[in-house]
Amino acid sequence: MIQPERIQRLNDEWPRDGKYVLYWMQASQRAEWNHALEHAIAEANQRNLPVVVLFALSDAYPEANLRHYAFLLEGLSETQVALRERGIQLVVRRESPERAAVAMAEDASLLVADRGYTRIQRQWRAHVAKYAPCPVVQVESDAVVPVETASDKEEYAAATIRRKLQRQLKSFLVPLAETPLRRDSLGLTLDGFDISDVDAALAKLDVDRRVPRQGFYLGGTLQAKVRLDRFIAEKLDAYADTRGDPSLGIESHLSPYLHFGQISPLYVALRVRDAPGKRQEAKDAFLEELIVRRELSINFVHYNPHYDRFRCLPAWARATLAKHGRDGREYAYSRRQLEACRTHDPYWNAAMREMAVTGKMHNYMRMYWGKKILEWSRSPERAFKTALALNNKWFLDGRDPNSYAGVAWCFGKHDRPWGERPVFGTVRYMNAAGLKRKFDMEAYMRQVDSLAPRS
Repeated sequence: MIQPERIQRLNDEWPRDGKYVLYWMQASQRAEWNHALEHAIAEANQRNLPVVVLFALSDAYPEANLRHYAFLLEGLSETQVALRERGIQLVVRRESPERAAVAMAEDASLLVADRGYTRIQRQWRAHVAKYAPCPVVQVESDAVVPVETASDKEEYAAATIRRKLQRQLKSFLVPLAETPLRRDSLGLTLDGFDISDVDAALAKLDVDRRVPRQGFYLGGTLQAKVRLDRFIAEKLDAYADTRGDPSLGIESHLSPYLHFGQISPLYVALRVRDAPGKRQEAKDAFLEELIVRRELSINFVHYNPHYDRFRCLPAWARATLAKHGRDGREYAYSRRQLEACRTHDPYWNAAMREMAVTGKMHNYMRMYWGKKILEWSRSPERAFKTALALNNKWFLDGRDPNSYAGVAWCFGKHDRPWGERPVFGTVRYMNAAGLKRKFDMEAYMRQVDSLAPRS
């Protein structure tokens, strides 16, 4: 079932004949549980046409590097094979996405696009809607509840969007069936960039290679489903009580796969909701993170044009940080020192090493990591820029609504004022003593040492 709220017409071009229906896959990089793909197949069947899928691989995606491209291509090569099994040709073009989509739309009866929320993703779709010679339809598949359906404005916090989402969930927590394809596109001759050998494809790309590939997370839908199965079987029951403890590792590790659209959040939600024999409290806690918190982040990026700038913060946070902007700092570190894990705080250094080596970090440590950058920077504005730059550079799920909202949260977004103190003002404070009191931080550091030895 594809709810009409997921579908938006982006231009007013008249229907026309064509050689195929084009699905421009950019955000939802998977061959299953993909509303945009299924909509394209249904439209192609009505027209007695095949479906061609386009993915445009730009060497110059902002802030992307070798680590990100490797994970993306690992997943995309798998998706190409899975689509072929459904009779659909995936064509990869090595050029700017908006130009590639307009070029392939020349022979299309209809162009179906999936949805992205960041500035550049929205600019691409606006360009395609303006210049494509065929109708352009956008289908939202990477949110459980479509962003405008969930709310028509920027929400203040999880509490304000939660009620709205809960009213909508019954309509959208619905399985998506695959649509059989009447005509395949495998016989069409279409030029593309060969990604069957990921290493060879990476070698041809002109991308930032200063951040190395990581070996802890292999991209692709199959890997994401393996991780989900393991999480449900081994960790879900403990999630409500112990997910905040970085020494226990009660995480799903799905955020990189959700970021690249390699697994559907709807599929994940239904698998967890319907998991037999698991505590309801644990299911609710996970779904709170997957749906409420994640879609609060999407809401933030969609409605706040300054989501990646200091001015995105609420007025109270900017005011209190400005009031304390000149407070003395016991420690102050440059971005280079931070990246080199050269601070006085062994817990922060361990978290940074985990991030630099694996491309991921425990969520509680991610909050602590950002709070300390605020505490150790010469100004809150500089701290915000540093935290966001490091986040986007090293994390596999950087440059993502969750990442933008997570960094902003460290500076007061989606939070409330707390007791006033130096540097932070009334923005929430976190310290090493609190970590040590709550968790076995020595165990956490041993785990990081086993993954990322200290230099």
